[in-house]
Amino acid sequence: MAVYKTANAIGEREDLSNVISRIDPAETPLISNAPKKTVKGVFTEWQVQTLASAVDTNYVNEGADYSYVNPTATSRLGNYCMISVQAGSVSGTLDVVEKAGRQRESAYVRILKGLEQRRDMDKYLFKNQARSGSDPRKAGALPSWITNADFSTAGTTSAVATGDGSDGATMSGNNRALSLALIDNANLLAYNDGGSPDMLVVSPANKVAFSDLSSGSAVTNQLHMTAGKPQDAVIIGSVSLYLTDFGTLNVVIDRQAPNTEAYLLDSDHYAIGHLAGRFFKTVDVAPTGDATNFAIVSEWTLIVDAPKAHGAVYDLSTT
Repeated sequence: MAVYKTANAIGEREDLSNVISRIDPAETPLISNAPKKTVKGVFTEWQVQTLASAVDTNYVNEGADYSYVNPTATSRLGNYCMISVQAGSVSGTLDVVEKAGRQRESAYVRILKGLEQRRDMDKYLFKNQARSGSDPRKAGALPSWITNADFSTAGTTSAVATGDGSDGATMSGNNRALSLALIDNANLLAYNDGGSPDMLVVSPANKVAFSDLSSGSAVTNQLHMTAGKPQDAVIIGSVSLYLTDFGTLNVVIDRQAPNTEAYLLDSDHYAIGHLAGRFFKTVDVAPTGDATNFAIVSEWTLIVDAPKAHGAVYDLSTT
């Protein structure tokens, strides 16, 4: 008996899901966890105050005259705003034809371009880039501000940056395996300079390496809370907690982080600055044909108001 099958029939409707799956990750913990501040110029500045070193000889004779010592002058730091752009162009026809998973294509592309720009910004913050006022302007990224780092002295010795955004770090030492000792040393350096790092930002590979570490001083690197309690802040990203001698480090995975570095950040002392109305702003561009043209524009910078509060581990061999 001949069976009439779908292969023989004409008119079967296409079965296309109305849901669009996006596999590419869009999380940007370094950007998402940073406070956002409006700045007023392409070069934004701030001041850092340093206290005199503590002494153990602060005692005087009864009735002695006072000795007047002026405080150390503030340091004036600054960073340049850079311009990040993602542009899109969608034909008039594509915008109005019926589509699965979205209505107006131009609105959908705007969302995608915004996500792409946020990922670009997050990745840039890890770049060993000094600030530059020459076109195109560039903001000094994290390595140009950090002065407390555990780096390799084997091979060609690495070195930290000056710490004012004007130069990058030297990362030329022989790479070595991640260890708790390296993290603890960077944490100690930052703590001794007055910082209290609360985020350990690592790549996915370094998170795996961190989870495999063992130490007599660490019962576990995962802390599970069974009872809720009020929280002053929310850390965004995949997190585990490392209980150190100087407080708790939230171990945050950032897919844009390099495998050769890990960063210990004091979240109270870094922020993203941007010019007013120039942070993920959608700019409509005059059409040059039958298309909707637009751009997502951000004019932004990294503000590190206390460079010594942070730490880093350089020259890692994680793969």
